[in-house]
Amino acid sequence: MAYTIDIYDKSGKVVSNFALDETLFADSLVNKDLIHEYYLLQMSNARHNIACVKWRWEVHGSGRKLYKQKGTGGARPGDKNSPVRRWGGVTFGPRGVENYTKSMNKKARKIALNSIITLKAKAGELMWLKDITLTAPKTKEAQEILKNIWIATKKVLFVISQKDDSILKSFRNLPKVKYLHADYLNPADLMWYHTVLFLESALATLNIK
Repeated sequence: MAYTIDIYDKSGKVVSNFALDETLFADSLVNKDLIHEYYLLQMSNARHNIACVKWRWEVHGSGRKLYKQKGTGGARPGDKNSPVRRWGGVTFGPRGVENYTKSMNKKARKIALNSIITLKAKAGELMWLKDITLTAPKTKEAQEILKNIWIATKKVLFVISQKDDSILKSFRNLPKVKYLHADYLNPADLMWYHTVLFLESALATLNIK
């Protein structure tokens, strides 16, 4: 099935439409396994490895034997830093040097992103906005644009093609809106936000094979 999305102007009128390439965006090409793999890669690579425990010889304490070896009826004692005792060292715990980085080839990442965009289009959560020009940063005007296209109350991922200070400063104060450069599309943001709103100038990045 081919998906054609209407392009709105800032007043909420449909001025044209954009057709997604059938060879890239089709129900038969959706690969949920790759979506899952790409999401795990993003989460793993963003992980801050800060967990670090002390081993037996790093715990502060005496190395003296706690009590005599025999005659107490209890287990043979070691020092207070033993891993089997409270406040002792930790055996085989994290040391802050573990590597959680994952990798994934470029073609697989592209298929995963195309799959998410296809699912968004199928669910009616993909929208286009004709390129806009704001003479000065005005959050009220940005809010009005979203209201005109009926997404003012939704979580919106606003995808742009190039930096424009007036646009960015107008939309960044809206609590449910996040702007993102088209080159930095990622599975976490695409799945988290209810509506993905592309500026018309950012559409050229979609149909690239």
